[in-house]
Amino acid sequence: MQALQGVKILDFTHVQSGPTCTQLLAWFGADVIKVERPGVGDATRKQLVDVPGADSLYFTMLNHNKRSITLNTKNETGKEVLERLVKECDVLVENFAPGALDRMGFSWERIQELNPRMIMASVKGFGPGPYEDCKVYENVAQCAGGSASTTGFLDGPPLVTGAQIGDSGTGLHLALGIVTALFQREKSGKGQKVLAAMQDGVLNLSRVKLRDQQRLAAGPLTEYSQYGEGTPFGDATPRAGNDSGGGQPGRILKCKGWETDPNAYTYFITQAAVWKKICDVIGEPDWKEKEGYATPPERLDKLNEIFERIEQWTMTKTKFEVMDICNPLDIPVGPILSMKEIAEEPSLRKTGTIVEVDHPERGPYLTVGCPIKLSDSPVEVVRSPLLGEHTDEILTSVLGYEGDELDRVRGSGAVGEVKAEAAE
Repeated sequence: MQALQGVKILDFTHVQSGPTCTQLLAWFGADVIKVERPGVGDATRKQLVDVPGADSLYFTMLNHNKRSITLNTKNETGKEVLERLVKECDVLVENFAPGALDRMGFSWERIQELNPRMIMASVKGFGPGPYEDCKVYENVAQCAGGSASTTGFLDGPPLVTGAQIGDSGTGLHLALGIVTALFQREKSGKGQKVLAAMQDGVLNLSRVKLRDQQRLAAGPLTEYSQYGEGTPFGDATPRAGNDSGGGQPGRILKCKGWETDPNAYTYFITQAAVWKKICDVIGEPDWKEKEGYATPPERLDKLNEIFERIEQWTMTKTKFEVMDICNPLDIPVGPILSMKEIAEEPSLRKTGTIVEVDHPERGPYLTVGCPIKLSDSPVEVVRSPLLGEHTDEILTSVLGYEGDELDRVRGSGAVGEVKAEAAE
């Protein structure tokens, strides 16, 4: 039995943040009913299309293990169907623009009337405040949440990261909020609202930089490269390049083949506990006891020299050879893995972190699997649904429509046509 089996999720989300949340809940066994506009569906179905006539990878990789119903909520019969869905489901998840549900006639007060146990979970760009009505996308969230201002090198502009910490990161936060609200409902019997703002989610993931903002009041941040280089600090947490986020100095260093391979690099941390082993590995045994090098505080103004010397050594090894040599000595290192290398890594296939899925329109494709492993709730990644694929199935098995009543709904314009592939 899966952990969330029996929980029904009414999924009004689109693009990335909300679908990330509902996909995770679906992986854990919830029945996620994705509501889409007839003939249109989630906008990402047709964004960045690589196979003509097929749903894009953007859509398929965010909507596994869900069922799709098409529903025109502006249609009176469509509103009736939606009311029945609200009564039957445990959670409604949405990332509409502010006020959209109210305009549909489904305010929080109305939802509570229909189903007092309903949990309504929302993704917004900003929480309550001056920007709460602003439209937010991934990179806007990274900028507004403090990530971009602290990413990049000191002499360059702010940078966003390739990790989708604004969209997917907020979706993960929302999923935790939903599960927590479900747990509380077991005690209270009541539903509640759950809000995850993208700015808040990014800030939560950038908390060490807020830590450093407060530490500035006590003086320079000595673990930052600019301290050793004699560059003054300003009044805000600076960009730190590839410095380690903790108290142990770290850098990305070139490895053998870097001239032609853009990912022939390793991350190398000069952890104090293994300093003597590092000295032996790179051929500088005198540094173990040498004045100015023996203790971490002494080394702070020499980090550029030290990492240049370590890089002279790493450039004679591949990034994997650096791992093979350093790991047995407990020296923290890690290869810079390209997406191609990750996609081809057998161990990630074995654990289900990378999964190959077959799709009726596009054929087999790679996707991420569930990143969280439960020993008694294994996850099977099921392909994303075709648009409206489960409309009839949901009308009958979930909502109980049958006979003339079912025919009435089908002929009302409230639901779209079922794709031929879905009926096979």
